Amino acid sequence: MRNPASESPRISVVIPCLDEAAITFERLSDLQHLRETGHELVLADGGSLDGTPEIARPLVDRLQTGPRGRAVQMNLGAKAAHGDVLWFLHLDTQPPPQAAAEVLRGALDGPGWGGFDVRLDGSDPMYRVIEVMMNRRSRLTGMVTGDQGMFVYRNLFEQVGGFPEIPLMEDLAISRRLKRIARPARPAGRMLASSRRWERDGIWRTVLLMWLLRGAYSLGADPGRLARIYYPARSYSRRFAGKAP
Repeated sequence: MRNPASESPRISVVIPCLDEAAITFERLSDLQHLRETGHELVLADGGSLDGTPEIARPLVDRLQTGPRGRAVQMNLGAKAAHGDVLWFLHLDTQPPPQAAAEVLRGALDGPGWGGFDVRLDGSDPMYRVIEVMMNRRSRLTGMVTGDQGMFVYRNLFEQVGGFPEIPLMEDLAISRRLKRIARPARPAGRMLASSRRWERDGIWRTVLLMWLLRGAYSLGADPGRLARIYYPARSYSRRFAGKAP
């Protein structure tokens, strides 16, 4: 997958966010070493009302604002990015040391796309069980979720048409497309992902909800309906209606 014309491959870290002022400064500060080594940070904001863009502006190379919706935001950020490799990070996840080198290796010298195993930041022993289940399922199915820090060679991303602009399961939808070309790379190290949803809504309730939503999606359920279950306080326009490709 390596582009012979690119002597110093560059990563564009694309970060979708919405109303994350409480963690924006800390998390973006932790990523400044990537800018110092020639990579870029692109924040794709979905209309935050809590001051997130103002906090982020001096800490990123590009700040894009557009409609709410993770897939829409990530596609917007990807269009503005200049890197050879697109690395999609959630603001509440933290990459492992040397992750950039692993991303370049997997995207340019490997299958062209991939994602890391996950470690949850909660201390409850049940999170260790959830981690194992998440990582084994991902390796078995060849699917990469947002918490895993999905990365993809830009040409490959464009080849599959980017993220399907659906309100939920966009990561699984693009994984299906990419997996037809090659199974994902699994770099060394683990992404540290936030367990705040489990802590807020309850571990077992959240696990059961995610299983049910994924199962329904695999059977062809409308992502718009699933999103209304997952995000009960949000509303979605009719342009999101329909099944994922």
